[in-house]
Amino acid sequence: MKPIPLILIALLALAVTGCVVGPNYHRPALSSPAHWSEPLAGGESNAPADLDAWWKSFHDPELDSLIARATASNLDLRSARARVLEARARYGIASAALWPSADVSGSYARAGTSHHQPVLGSLPVPPEVPFENDVYQVGFDASWELDVFGGQRRAREAARAEVGAAEYGRRDTLLTLLGDVARNYLEVRADQRRLAIARENLRAQAEALAIAQDRFTNGVATDLDVQQAATLLATTEAEVPALKTARQAGIHRLGVLLGLPPGALLAELSEDAPIPAAPPEVPVGLPSDLLLRRPDVQKAERQLAAATANIGVAMADLFPKISLTGIGGFESISSGDWFTAGSRFWSLGPTVQWKIFEAGRIRANIRVQTARQEQALAAYERTALSAFQDVEDGLEAYANEQVRRRSLRTAVASSRESLDLARRLYTQGLTAFVNVLEAERSLYQAEDALVQSDRAVATDVVALYKALGGGWQTAESRVTLAHTVTP
Repeated sequence: MKPIPLILIALLALAVTGCVVGPNYHRPALSSPAHWSEPLAGGESNAPADLDAWWKSFHDPELDSLIARATASNLDLRSARARVLEARARYGIASAALWPSADVSGSYARAGTSHHQPVLGSLPVPPEVPFENDVYQVGFDASWELDVFGGQRRAREAARAEVGAAEYGRRDTLLTLLGDVARNYLEVRADQRRLAIARENLRAQAEALAIAQDRFTNGVATDLDVQQAATLLATTEAEVPALKTARQAGIHRLGVLLGLPPGALLAELSEDAPIPAAPPEVPVGLPSDLLLRRPDVQKAERQLAAATANIGVAMADLFPKISLTGIGGFESISSGDWFTAGSRFWSLGPTVQWKIFEAGRIRANIRVQTARQEQALAAYERTALSAFQDVEDGLEAYANEQVRRRSLRTAVASSRESLDLARRLYTQGLTAFVNVLEAERSLYQAEDALVQSDRAVATDVVALYKALGGGWQTAESRVTLAHTVTP
């Protein structure tokens, strides 16, 4: 057998059986607590978490509609989808590097040769030798870098992990979107309720002012009563613009979350509606389930896998790069015999390129990639710890806010009784008008605080569901992305 075929066979064998440099990736084992440290005192349970469509537990059709529209048209989510498609395309580029490449070319040129060139110029040249010719050429060239040491396979491994990171990043964006839509919707409804309470108190305070003025006119009350009533009325009126601003800002945010102009939902959400009641029970599952459900944790793990593979990509530069190159085609000075056997030319053989002096650049790059892998590992572990913290904080906030809400309900009931009693005593002349005003102020503050607590309980549920990593599973079914690469 000729030497060249033997070399080619040996190189192909190396490409198939060659080693893969760099560390092999293994998912780090993360420990999780056996149970939540916070007591499940707010209606939570260790039952398996049912989080697929958690927003439906509020039983609010408007919220369901907003969620559906947001998942279809949110711009952050669209950008995240584009990042997934970009990562998949990069994976395709990395995979293509493992295969041969070939080019086809053709050319025509009119070429002239110097009469005084060093060789021909020193020899007697017959006059019929042409110094000008037409040159016709067509051919192809091919090359194949054999992945003997696995650098390209590590690059494809890193690209595949980046696809997974982009997929989980999209899910994390979707999870954040669900929470933002629900939270802003709850805040809009709470601001509407606070505005309604403020208006109710304005009417009551206006009546109190009218009574004080009438009694002052009749000489029964003093001007101090009138001024105090007017002060309370003006103070409450001053709070209304801020509440309107908060309500409108919430509606504007919802419009943008749906990929719409800020004012697109003003007509739809301008009519007052109650704050959706939080579900009576929130199954949170076990801590061990959390790491597999939270997309940010999964994204960090895929980024760690990519960083590990990139160490191998850098290490492959320490070794020679071996390629098979070939060129062939037809070349002639006459179009009549351009494609005949005598016009053929070809070349085939291996080439070796080895960077023997890079002034430490390759090894420095290996250290860079190793340091990035260590950063990715720390980020993965930190993300997992933050996930547990989010749930623990959510459990604590949800339970404590319900205790606060019960106290506020008692305070509202007591304030109403106090106001009724103060008004009766005042009309009988048995108490000062300032006691009526104080009772009105206390009732308004208690009612406003109770509405804010109702909102806090509902938004705490949303935050808890988000911390548990739920919702993206159902919402994702509305999103179609072709050419899926398994993370």
